[in-house]
Amino acid sequence: MRQKMFHVLAILAAVGFIIIAPEVFDGYTVRILNNIAIFTILAVSYNLINGVTGQFSLEPNGFVAIGAYVTALLLLSADEKIYQFVVEEPTAFVLWINSGFVMALIISGIAASCVALILAFPVFRVRGDYLAIVTLGFGFIIQIFAINNPQITNGSLGLNDIPEYANFYWTGFTALLCVLLVLNVVNSKYGRAMKAVRDDEDAAEAMGINTFKIKTTAFCTSAFFEGIGGGLLAVLLTTVSPDQFTFFLTFQLLIIIVLGGLGSTTGAIVGTIFVIGGNEVLRFLDEPMNFFGYVTPAMPGLRMVVFSVLLILVMLFARRGLFGNGEIGDVLKKLKSKKR
Repeated sequence: MRQKMFHVLAILAAVGFIIIAPEVFDGYTVRILNNIAIFTILAVSYNLINGVTGQFSLEPNGFVAIGAYVTALLLLSADEKIYQFVVEEPTAFVLWINSGFVMALIISGIAASCVALILAFPVFRVRGDYLAIVTLGFGFIIQIFAINNPQITNGSLGLNDIPEYANFYWTGFTALLCVLLVLNVVNSKYGRAMKAVRDDEDAAEAMGINTFKIKTTAFCTSAFFEGIGGGLLAVLLTTVSPDQFTFFLTFQLLIIIVLGGLGSTTGAIVGTIFVIGGNEVLRFLDEPMNFFGYVTPAMPGLRMVVFSVLLILVMLFARRGLFGNGEIGDVLKKLKSKKR
């Protein structure tokens, strides 16, 4: 009963914050909150396949790119596409597709999920490091495809003037919905099967679990939300280009979920706030600073050095991440038991 009340209060607090934040904070802070909300979607969904199911996948940048491009192409009108495509003329299909914002996000998620379903058949024939290499290659393939098919993506020039729909209400409530849905999946029979695959895939298979089906379900679910996150990223930045979806994006998400704790949805959220918000909080370190009348020169990159040191310190004292593979409720229970 207490746990249910805690969950209800947490949801109400999140809803209240999403409604109030745009009225209280300035535009710069709201922009950071938008980034945190979008990366929360990406981190929580990535954690489902990498942390909960235990499959060392390095594919998020590919699915985020698919979502971003699909959303951009659906929101731009035919005239805008003709104006922007300067290397080659857009295909008839690219000119034809068009939809509203909500439908564009849903289609983006479905498109990423369909690609994940196709990719699952060759990908899950391997495990461990080999799986990481295969999925890493997929991200590069998507990026190269975007560059070499200007009739679909406008090549390296990318797509610009995308309608800016991503206010904090959209990003915040979408992130909240994503977290709730992922938590429901994790706590369902499929989630328990995913954890069984993570702990010992051979034993799970011996107990009658269809491991391929479970891994594919996690993979497609993760891709769906990553596609939606990519769509929100496109309408937040109002531009999409291949160089936005390099391996650095995947590496950033990997840092977030490892820092928060592999398998912990709460950890993915806290890790996102720490990494995305922390980078902005430390931005002053790159600028000239006044120490008792002595003005230091600007040192671009210093914040990344300090941030890296903080990450190292956190991982030294919390080797399984901030929350391990548990949620905030589990942490509170442990603290209560220690007090007793």
